[in-house]
Amino acid sequence: MVAVFNKELLSWYLITLKLKETVEFVIPQAQYSHTCHRNLDIPQQEHHQEQQRLLDQGNISIKEEEQQQLLDQGNISIKEHHHHPDPADHQWVISIREKLEVARQDEVAGSSAKLCIYRIPKSLRGGGGGGDQDQDHKAYVPQIVSLGPYHHGKKRLRDMERHKYRSLRQVLKRCNHDVKLYLNSIKEVEEKARACYEGPIAMNSNEFVEMLVLDGCFILELFRGVAIGFKQLDYSHNDPVFAMRGFMHSIQRDMIMLENQLPLFILDRLMGLQVGDPLQKGIVAKLVLRFFDPLVPSDDQPSRNSDRNKLECSMGQHAKFDPLDDQSGLHFVDVFRRSLLRTGPQPTPRIWLKRRSHAVRVADKRRQQLIHCVMELKEAGIKFRRRNTDRFWDIKFENGVLQIPRILIHDGTKSLFLNLIAFEQCHLDCTNDITSYLIFMDNLINSPEDVCYLHYCGIIEHWMGSDGEVADLFNRLCQEVVFDMNESYLSQLSAQVNRYYNQRWNAWRASLKHNYFNNPWAIISFVAIAVVLLLLTLAQTFYSVYGYYNPRS
Repeated sequence: MVAVFNKELLSWYLITLKLKETVEFVIPQAQYSHTCHRNLDIPQQEHHQEQQRLLDQGNISIKEEEQQQLLDQGNISIKEHHHHPDPADHQWVISIREKLEVARQDEVAGSSAKLCIYRIPKSLRGGGGGGDQDQDHKAYVPQIVSLGPYHHGKKRLRDMERHKYRSLRQVLKRCNHDVKLYLNSIKEVEEKARACYEGPIAMNSNEFVEMLVLDGCFILELFRGVAIGFKQLDYSHNDPVFAMRGFMHSIQRDMIMLENQLPLFILDRLMGLQVGDPLQKGIVAKLVLRFFDPLVPSDDQPSRNSDRNKLECSMGQHAKFDPLDDQSGLHFVDVFRRSLLRTGPQPTPRIWLKRRSHAVRVADKRRQQLIHCVMELKEAGIKFRRRNTDRFWDIKFENGVLQIPRILIHDGTKSLFLNLIAFEQCHLDCTNDITSYLIFMDNLINSPEDVCYLHYCGIIEHWMGSDGEVADLFNRLCQEVVFDMNESYLSQLSAQVNRYYNQRWNAWRASLKHNYFNNPWAIISFVAIAVVLLLLTLAQTFYSVYGYYNPRS
């Protein structure tokens, strides 16, 4: 160990050491000025300990004030000690900022007023855990044909792509058009079409436009073929797709799914090119109603067909038919739903979202209980009658009689109702009338006995395997639906039914009728017994009076 006795030499050594450290850390700090400063008290303590060790080796006792004075004489300004910025940390911050920008873009896209084609929320979609959940999941996912970008290119749906190109070729051949006319026309409204879909679409401009033209022409060929016959469109009678067979029913079910939609204005535009009237509106909407008519959950045909003339006449004259009362439709699901409610509750925006924005909206089964089940209402004296109307949602209650229109349940009803519910849950500018009706029926049906009695009354007609399957269908439709009974168009009717149910006299009268007058023989027996008792009472009274006035001698 070498002892240092020159105080001035040691001071200049310390000044040089500080100058070296300052130069090393000021340059990296200028290069990474955007990084955050960190508190590094431990390195400073280690530096002071090093200073004290050197001073001890030189047998010099220098106070802290003297050290600072010496450093000041060297014109050195010592700043807080900083670590070298880690390049990995720098990349981490950039990655987070990129994700925040994506979130901002998603928020802008989601807040668009044109958004109308939604992805099914996970809360409504089954978990895919098997059994009923898988069946619910399949109700939202197309099995044969994909329309729009959500399911485009999936392997199981690729077989239909070649048939789409056949339909496009047939359109171009029949109309004597070049495909560039259709591509350029749809290119003009590409951004408007993208805004209709939820979230960013991972397709470039050419791919997206090609998909819209291909899917749109395929849809129009299906619509027109069902309306006027595929033979009129030059398709073979044994065509694998464009022929009226059972295969068409599966295509209809895929096309009514919320995730499998095309904006209606795209179809209007393509139809305008085909008929030579770019400004036409209404033809496609009318074709939609004709095409999806087999899915209507009602079998009362006369009232539905009274306003439907042959489509070839209206198409030939470019008639301005609007089945939506001068309201533009968004897509198939919207047009079909509003046709079901065409004379029902008026579609108004859900202003309750603004009035009750502070409320937490979660699925609460307690807020979905409108009325009691069929068997309980029957025991309380409420009668059930079938109402003769095709408006399956139009329920009435008068004088203890609940009148419910007939509804037809088949294998496609579940998928139809689930997608209508999903649209009402996602699209806030429409009413929840379909959801209200289904929750009302869910309350009525708790067991196969409830279904059996409604079937006996002519209210439910089903093609399912058993009454238990129908009961399970209604009980699962609105399982995770956000709903408040006060927002239902049936809330007032439900209150009337509940008031009637809570009157004890009605329950006693119903119990008496059920126990003693449930069949004609019971009524005859009761009347006969009553007559005999009355005659015996009269005879006893007669002989009592006669004996009093004519006593025996």
